[in-house]
Amino acid sequence: MKEQSERIAHHSAPGWGEAMKKTVYLFLIIAMAALSSIAEAQQPAKAPQIGVLSLGRAAIPSARVEAFQQGLRDLGYIEGKNIAIEYRFAEGNLKRLRELAAELVGFKVNVIVTWGTPQILAVKQATKTSPIVMAFSGDPVRDGFVASLARPGGNITGLSSVAQDLSGKRLELLKETFPQLARVGFLWDPADPAATANVKETETAGQALGAQVQPLAVRSQKDFQNAFEAASERRARALIIQQTYLTNTHRKEIVELANKHRLPTMLGERGIMDTGGLMSYGPNYSDLFRRAAVYVDKILKGAKPAELPVEQPTKFEFIVNLKTAKQIGLTLPPNVLARADKVIR
Repeated sequence: MKEQSERIAHHSAPGWGEAMKKTVYLFLIIAMAALSSIAEAQQPAKAPQIGVLSLGRAAIPSARVEAFQQGLRDLGYIEGKNIAIEYRFAEGNLKRLRELAAELVGFKVNVIVTWGTPQILAVKQATKTSPIVMAFSGDPVRDGFVASLARPGGNITGLSSVAQDLSGKRLELLKETFPQLARVGFLWDPADPAATANVKETETAGQALGAQVQPLAVRSQKDFQNAFEAASERRARALIIQQTYLTNTHRKEIVELANKHRLPTMLGERGIMDTGGLMSYGPNYSDLFRRAAVYVDKILKGAKPAELPVEQPTKFEFIVNLKTAKQIGLTLPPNVLARADKVIR
């Protein structure tokens, strides 16, 4: 009886109670930490963010952006589900590009996608570290975006549209269609950073092909009429339209003026032939934008832009519009029609 009383007294001592409390408290801490870890493991990882900077308008659907989105879907990325996209549209205002580029950098997006010399330049000036993917760039080496196509060397990579290299091909197709062609107008916008190089490239190609290239500068919509009057005075017999935001936005008005003056037009891509241009030759831009999604995928998986070579177009298209030819009273040679990837009838 005495021994039992001693055992009860021993286990009822204050030290034993404190030890139990500490043990239970420690157990609760461990249990809560374990539950927290399990909860964190069960939570889905934050979806990566892509920034997209466009000089265009948000209200106007872009086939190029749609092609990029399709490229992401083909790789398993679903917007709003396992990837988020922050879009910024400059609404045609070149001065807004820097501000919008800075916004995307401030959001700390995983990668920024853009295209065209002014847009790429704006993003380049906004960040030296955030990965940048060019959906297309005329000459990224000349413009200082990359050190070389094979080894970009910085935070920018993507695709080149090799626009300058195509000048000679476009002029060659015009000469093949109109063998007596001696003077060609070149509609260009000096506000575009790549414009001067495009003019020089086309003039050089003209010298080799025996055709004088006559630059026709336009800085706004009000300059179009004067440009066509100058083309008539200089006896231009065809017109190459440099693709810039200005000329793309007002392409319908430009082509209508050209057709009114019976000037055969050469455009740079299939997507703007809806306005009634006579011919176009250039890269398949939808393909370039789908391929830009591949760069995004590689970067999200850990690849560094500096180590991803800049790729060039693999698909080109030559389009001929017979409706326009009939409208301006032209007969196109059979050999030219045979070379066309598509003939609009």
